[in-house]
Amino acid sequence: MGLTIGVDIGGTKIAAGVVDEEGSILATCKVPTPGTPEGVVDAIADAVRTVSEGFEVDAVGIGAAGYVDDKRATVLFAPNINWRHEALKDKVEQRVGLPVVVENDANAAAWGEYRFGAGQGHDDVVCITLGTGLGGGIIIGGKLHRGRFGVAAEFGHIRVVPDGLLCGCGSQGCWEQYASGRALVRYARQRAQATPENAAVLLGLGDGTPEGIEGKHISDAARQGDPVAIDSFRELARWAGAGLADLASLFDPSAFIVGGGVSDEGDLVLDPIRKSFRRWLVGGRWRPHAQVLAAQLGGRAGLVGAADLARQG
Repeated sequence: MGLTIGVDIGGTKIAAGVVDEEGSILATCKVPTPGTPEGVVDAIADAVRTVSEGFEVDAVGIGAAGYVDDKRATVLFAPNINWRHEALKDKVEQRVGLPVVVENDANAAAWGEYRFGAGQGHDDVVCITLGTGLGGGIIIGGKLHRGRFGVAAEFGHIRVVPDGLLCGCGSQGCWEQYASGRALVRYARQRAQATPENAAVLLGLGDGTPEGIEGKHISDAARQGDPVAIDSFRELARWAGAGLADLASLFDPSAFIVGGGVSDEGDLVLDPIRKSFRRWLVGGRWRPHAQVLAAQLGGRAGLVGAADLARQG
């Protein structure tokens, strides 16, 4: 199979791209994400038709946030779009006249990194995405592990604190409440409230109040040496690294790949994640350690991975 299209459905925009067998994006287009479930289907079809002009395309891969069934056809549950048992594959195929594969967006991103990014050279990889929430993907023996019902690797909703913070999923103490972009902002606001004298740079980048602190302020302040910003990243990293140590006990991969917006800070967050991972790895003094690597594809990973999964069929 030659050229395929990858589609990445975001909260504000839908991106589509023509991708070749080497993972290179030859053309892209973006359209706003509509406010209705059926409108999103139409927008996906429009984006596919637009970006495919001038290319001979064989298939389409769609990355969607939520639970996707084992046949990679139906979105069982998508919290941000209000899809419930949405027959996305059939609806898009009817509109564009091409074979369609639907995959969870974090799985698609993991596959993209495995095939064309930081995971190259590894057959057993676990990916986590530290964004607004926490997602993941599992590659075992060179194959994407989806689970019996297609909804494996929802790492963000592993309960790490019994009766802990309430999560948007309805449970309490989920990992993403302690290791995610939202968690980072919460840590910074709490620390700035408690010790404003240690957060002068951080508070100055916002409106002067803890409530005005946003993720971009924490990154900028940490680069300028703000103690509260740096400590907030360390707290997030402590939780992220401890979680990776637990995943190592489950999957024993040769590499963990850390992606998502938080990971864009590079060694500022990755070095303390590695330190925490080593600290909490059971039997760490006597066993081989998986590498903890930064994702390489950035925001392209989901689109590229979805396109390649469509190529795999």
